[in-house]
Amino acid sequence: MLRIGAVALYLAVVFVGVGVGPVEGQRPAPSETAKRLIGTWNLVSIEGLRSGNLGGRPTGLIYYDATGHMAAQIMTDRPRPAYTGPPTPEQAKETMQGYVAYFGTYTIDEAAKTVTHHRAGTLTPGPVDFVRKYEFAPGDRLILTPVDSQARLTWERLK
Repeated sequence: MLRIGAVALYLAVVFVGVGVGPVEGQRPAPSETAKRLIGTWNLVSIEGLRSGNLGGRPTGLIYYDATGHMAAQIMTDRPRPAYTGPPTPEQAKETMQGYVAYFGTYTIDEAAKTVTHHRAGTLTPGPVDFVRKYEFAPGDRLILTPVDSQARLTWERLK
């Protein structure tokens, strides 16, 4: 009888545990905001940028996926010199100043209407987390505004 009681207790724990949360390795379903964010976005414009390192019409892409990963790349609109060998230290510095690139994960705070980029790898130093206010605009556009600057980045979904 004790043996049957132990099996029944085990089965009760297993069945009760089924509804507790996601199984290890599974992610909860993306929120409605995440569903709108997921995809590849092309940079349309940057307004209010203090630094001229990226020029007047930089190009770029930002990616968000359903597993919570993201990557961003932005490049200057200035002509890039062609090197015939390894770049000099000055050429390497100029190249890095005209390119922003990082990847990592992201989280969404729907109450604050922010998305935080948790950088795991980056070309340039700085804070690990980038917090951006997000806004979805007509024309399948996404506007990201860093909370710590006056810049406003407008992105358009690639289809």
